[in-house]
Amino acid sequence: MSWKKALLFSLVLILAGALFGGGYFYYLAVAPQGTDSRKEIVRISPGQSFKNTTAQLEEQGVIRKGWVFYFWGRITGQAIRVQAGHFQVDAAWSVEKILKHLSSGREVLYRLQIPEGLTWWEIGRILEERELVDFYEFRNLVHDQEFLAQHGIHATSAEGFLFPETYLLSPSRDLGAERLIGIMINQFWKSTGDLWNGMSFEQIYDTVNLGSLIEKETGKAHERRKVSGVFHNRLDSNMLLQCDPTVIYGLGEGFEGRLRRSHLDDRENHYNTYRFRGFPPTPICSPGRASIQAALDPQDHNYYYFVSRNDGSHQFSKTLQEHNRAVYQYQIRVR
Repeated sequence: MSWKKALLFSLVLILAGALFGGGYFYYLAVAPQGTDSRKEIVRISPGQSFKNTTAQLEEQGVIRKGWVFYFWGRITGQAIRVQAGHFQVDAAWSVEKILKHLSSGREVLYRLQIPEGLTWWEIGRILEERELVDFYEFRNLVHDQEFLAQHGIHATSAEGFLFPETYLLSPSRDLGAERLIGIMINQFWKSTGDLWNGMSFEQIYDTVNLGSLIEKETGKAHERRKVSGVFHNRLDSNMLLQCDPTVIYGLGEGFEGRLRRSHLDDRENHYNTYRFRGFPPTPICSPGRASIQAALDPQDHNYYYFVSRNDGSHQFSKTLQEHNRAVYQYQIRVR
């Protein structure tokens, strides 16, 4: 009888130990790891093993007991559901919560702001600085007509169609020139699609082209339609557009910041609207929706000229004589 009692006592001890151990393990898995919140970005590579993920999290200080994380993931089956990507987690979370977050696919999103009025190369430099693209690959794709045609752009470059917007990007998916150019062009069509009303691509292209001139000429919302009206009046009268920003665009990335008379006289610059009639060969930046709308809906007036007042606004004139007086008042006399 004594050995039976001893065996029973041993079994009770084993069972109690197992229950206590299991309960403690459960507590370690579901209880918060601490009270001090500390955000960390966890980057999990495609194909990364769960064992390596556990070691990485422990090294980053995201988890305190790697063995709890590892075995809880295996026991619950969540180990095979952990996804590749960039995730923001809190070191104070429980092991269970961290595992669920890594399995959810809800990556941290990075904000990328592309302002209105940037050229393709300015956008490319921003993306390169953020380590999202290789600039030279970006440049090549911006001018790859076969690639652009896949996105509805039947032109020599994507200039004008890299839509200015604040983008929320997945750092594991939205990388590379091809992906990002596609995102920005698709955003152009999404943001402006209701404006075209059955227009041909040639008509859309001319509108974007004019919108880019308006975008570069004024930052004042109330002036956009007025500037558009000036350009429409000049085009209808077969006058030269005489738009400084087009000349500057034609000078490229190397422009030093000061427009000279020799630049305005240069016939080698095909963007020189002081020497060539009509629109420049391509848009000169990516305009926002407001400038595109202004291009489509010009203000009806008799102005043919405008000059900067040096405060962001412009003085508009109906005749060359009026314009020359305004140039003297706001430009020559000031200098």
